[in-house]
Amino acid sequence: MPRTMLNDEHWSKLSVIMLKDRVYDKPTHRNTMEGILYRMRTGCPWRDVPESFGDWSAIYRRFNLWSKKGVLMRIFRSLRHEPDLEWET
Repeated sequence: MPRTMLNDEHWSKLSVIMLKDRVYDKPTHRNTMEGILYRMRTGCPWRDVPESFGDWSAIYRRFNLWSKKGVLMRIFRSLRHEPDLEWET
């Protein structure tokens, strides 16, 4: 499995934000978000997102839906107020 970005603590914060946007807590959403983050991080084509994140077309469709509804922007705006600066020294 490719390296993931979301540990359990990060995912719990993110899922609370998503619930406010009526994105219900489905087991596949964590993998979908990991797939979106992987694609954003690497810049690979959607078809090259590793299968361990799920079907690339489902990840792509969810990305488009969340983008059109403004969910991703609201997530990023919410996270901006609580940055994870643990790595910063």
